[in-house]
Amino acid sequence: MKIIPQKMRWGAERRLEFIEFRAFWEGGVNRSDLKEQFGISVPQASADLSAYQELAPGNIEYNSSQKQYVPTENFVPRLITPKAEDYLRHLTNPEIESDSSTSVAQVPVIDVIPVLRRRMDPIVLREMLKAMKAGASISVLYQSMNVSTPDVAWRVITPHALASDGARWHVRAFCHKDRIFKDFLLSRCQDVGALGDPGATPEMDRHWSSYFEVVLQPNPNLSNSQREAIARDYEMSDEKLVLTVRRALLFYLNKQWRLDYFSFNEKPANNPLVVVNRQEFDDAIKAASFN
Repeated sequence: MKIIPQKMRWGAERRLEFIEFRAFWEGGVNRSDLKEQFGISVPQASADLSAYQELAPGNIEYNSSQKQYVPTENFVPRLITPKAEDYLRHLTNPEIESDSSTSVAQVPVIDVIPVLRRRMDPIVLREMLKAMKAGASISVLYQSMNVSTPDVAWRVITPHALASDGARWHVRAFCHKDRIFKDFLLSRCQDVGALGDPGATPEMDRHWSSYFEVVLQPNPNLSNSQREAIARDYEMSDEKLVLTVRRALLFYLNKQWRLDYFSFNEKPANNPLVVVNRQEFDDAIKAASFN
């Protein structure tokens, strides 16, 4: 819980959070850190350190051998809420973290596997957004992977939403040709044409507007200790995790988390998470696939 006075300026607040961030994650902070990060004077940096000690007494103390303020044994974050995922995200994507209060000084050795990114035409996306805003249909030059339509062809769709499975973006739209709601990958939309009359309204897409509760649990064939570890990993309650997901996105959840892998390989280590309500889950995926 933040304890910064409401009247404190935004810049001063960022500097105090920076002090706490460095103390928590890197074990110390000094005046030079503040001076270099924010371009302030040494007296101002000293004033900020004093201000932090007043707001969070007993959190940091000066270590003369290290020449920096270090966290005490009783250190408790008061201005920030440390999250491991936020720190790691900052390491892997520093360009998207513009908040100067979370600057990392000593970056550990890291590496990340390459991410395959699909090309998406910004003009296509812009026109899709126009169609959604206008409640209109749009002509799309689309390359399907369906064996029955192997060649690129113009399609008329009425888009109403965007969705991502974490690796790719698609537009949820009513297909005028098949007369059902379907997903069209933005990367496969090669060109767009004029807007037209809509073929359906968003309210008619019942699998998009309705939700399904997926109940997950650790694989019961794991050992007690292993199940407890999985439950901790996903912050489960009573070894259960309930995810509320749009029915139109259940297929992607199933693939993304390899929840269908159990059908091919029953080794518990390869299937640490299993769906408790499996039959209902499969039925919901099938129903959404055929609208």
